[in-house]
Amino acid sequence: MKKLLLVLIALPMIGLGQQTWEKTFGGAGDDEAWSVQQTTDGGYIIIGTTDSSGVTSTSDIYLIKTDGNGDSLWTKTFGGTGEDRGRSVQQTTDGGYIIAGSTESFGNGNWDSYILKTDGNGDSLWAKSVVGHSVSSVQQTTDGGYIITGMTISFGNGSSDAYLIKTDSNGDSLWTKTFGGTGAGFSVQQTTDGGYIITGWIEGTDSLSFWDVYLIKTDGNGDSLWTKTFGETGGFFGQSVQQTTDGGYIITGSKNLWQGGTDKDVYLIKTDSNGDSLWTKTFGGTNFDDGYSVQQTQDGGYIITGCTYSFGNGGFDVYLIKTDGNGVEQWSKTFGGSLQDWGYSVQQTTDGGYIITGYTDVDSSSFGNGNYDVYLIKTDGNGNVSSTFNIPISNPNRKLQKIVDILGRDINPEKNKPFIEIYNDGTVEKKIIIE
Repeated sequence: MKKLLLVLIALPMIGLGQQTWEKTFGGAGDDEAWSVQQTTDGGYIIIGTTDSSGVTSTSDIYLIKTDGNGDSLWTKTFGGTGEDRGRSVQQTTDGGYIIAGSTESFGNGNWDSYILKTDGNGDSLWAKSVVGHSVSSVQQTTDGGYIITGMTISFGNGSSDAYLIKTDSNGDSLWTKTFGGTGAGFSVQQTTDGGYIITGWIEGTDSLSFWDVYLIKTDGNGDSLWTKTFGETGGFFGQSVQQTTDGGYIITGSKNLWQGGTDKDVYLIKTDSNGDSLWTKTFGGTNFDDGYSVQQTQDGGYIITGCTYSFGNGGFDVYLIKTDGNGVEQWSKTFGGSLQDWGYSVQQTTDGGYIITGYTDVDSSSFGNGNYDVYLIKTDGNGNVSSTFNIPISNPNRKLQKIVDILGRDINPEKNKPFIEIYNDGTVEKKIIIE
């Protein structure tokens, strides 16, 4: 009975139904990831950059498909003889993937925008380059085409401008728009009214405000309806934007109190539907902390990932922050070793947990293949990662005596219900059959 009681105490952990794990991908070179999304089959699609592909002596776009356990199903690389980098990926309605990044191999050869469409196996269907631009975010639109944002140094009003490109389903440009003075777009999403919301940064208007968070709302033709800036003294950047269920917007990025300073904080801004600030929050410690990705969660709060030098195991660590709907921190977690580990993308998964990607310096951890590797982390709903170990059974000749439920009653096992197997040598095993 004492052994059975111990099992019953541990049993509630079984019923959570949330897988947790950490995985790395890459070779002997530098490999990193910028974007992750859960796919319709319960697995994950990741985009980034690899120096380990062996295809060229420079970097290539790196596409990884995993199953729900984070184990690789296939990987693909794309690129030429120059530097090619992947920044954003989304599963499309046909089961394939749309990828956005930048290329020195194609187009004008000067960090041009690069857009690729693949089938469900990651094989390229078409690729397009747009001269003079570098893109950071892509999303399929309701008409089957794509919306892309980034920066351009070829057109517009400043040395660089926020840039918006709308394409048809074949990646051919329908229109392009530029916004503001010196600045860039980092994140774009189609809004419920058929228009678009973009965030990034723009040069400040006075000598004390070096950069401001830039928020742009357009109609379906890309024409500006309004623009907003957020910032005070120092530098402020918008890295990620999402429309919220109340019709407003949530933005994350960074807040730096003075140019070149190391006291940088994660910055979170909530606006109404007109882009007017409802509240702002900062997170971090006395060192460098940055936010790269935000998403509204099922409970109406927000999940943010980025990096922190203020907390964790030393050096930079992946930083995961959960807030309530008012931006009040509920918990935060760090992941990584003693050197550099960064989180660039986070999404809530269908089981209520979170998937995060970025990179890890393998010299700071006990896993990986060399230099920087793609880092993929699956947590439960509280941001925890736990490990499961199989303990060898000392008596392989033991025999099953009976099967009971958690109250000790004899039962036949049923799907999704925990049960206990009791053996003739006094050992027990707790199990669940997942449907």
